[in-house]
Amino acid sequence: SSQRPATRRAMAHPPATPKTILSKEETTSMLIQACEAVIAAEPMLSEADRNLGDGDHGLGMQRGMSAAKDKLTAAPPDSVEKAFSSVGMAMMSSMGGASGAIFGTFFRNGGKALAGKEALDAAGLAAFFQAGVDGVKQRGGAAVGDKTGVDAMEPAAQKACEVATASLSEAISAIAAAAENGKEASTTMIAKFGRAKPLGEACIGFPDAGACSVVVIVNAMREYINA
Repeated sequence: SSQRPATRRAMAHPPATPKTILSKEETTSMLIQACEAVIAAEPMLSEADRNLGDGDHGLGMQRGMSAAKDKLTAAPPDSVEKAFSSVGMAMMSSMGGASGAIFGTFFRNGGKALAGKEALDAAGLAAFFQAGVDGVKQRGGAAVGDKTGVDAMEPAAQKACEVATASLSEAISAIAAAAENGKEASTTMIAKFGRAKPLGEACIGFPDAGACSVVVIVNAMREYINA
């Protein structure tokens, strides 16, 4: 019948298998894609910060991620741990300010949790996000509800731990959704830290710029893994 060739053709292109692990090279490529996404998102991140602060968050993140991309490209890391840690070190040394400390700590602490791992899987993502947000909270004292990047990082980490046995593809999709929900929740909050703190109720209606950056990073990771 005329249907048989169509069936054969369909079987020649099975659906893409969800990625279960990333090699150190793929992990580095994913992080370069995340750097590029943040660099491109500078106008949006600057606008988010202008609504609540002095508007320098986007330019700071762009500078930090440009330095991180340069570092990853110039000397490809020899481990999954170093791929993440290199981003953190580059951000800390190039940015300064609160954002440099927050995101530098997030990537550096998260990277350390991957020591000895040959590849990145869903359990590795859980270790990265949990250690990353723990480091940020220890360093800055912020908690969920304070209208900071933690409002996206912590839900992402909690979800990462819940889906640690899933495929990498399923895990990162769930983590990205959790980060997005956390960012959206930050729009209803009054800031307890940083330059937005004196604004009081005028903060309401705008998401935290740091939480916006977390979402950009996690979405770029999701796009790479699910490509």
